[in-house]
Amino acid sequence: MMPKYNIEYTMPFKRARETYHYRSDDPVACEEFLEELMERGYHIKAIRHEGLELPKPDFDKMIKTAAGMMAAKTICFTLGISKEEEHFRFGFAA
Repeated sequence: MMPKYNIEYTMPFKRARETYHYRSDDPVACEEFLEELMERGYHIKAIRHEGLELPKPDFDKMIKTAAGMMAAKTICFTLGISKEEEHFRFGFAA
């Protein structure tokens, strides 16, 4: 059975780029994985849902959600505040 989501990404090496895949049935797990990829500076090539590339608005929405999660985590860490306070003050975390 094919997993619902497939993220295709590459690691930025100087000479060669090998393509890797992350597969999951959980969209939240995919967004968390995208957040990690963005934190580490990996290149996100494609996001597929049930074998088909996500339409640009859906792709952008997943990236935007992951970026918001990354921003919320950074704000909480650097200011030493809770997720609730971050959400109240800045509006990122749920």
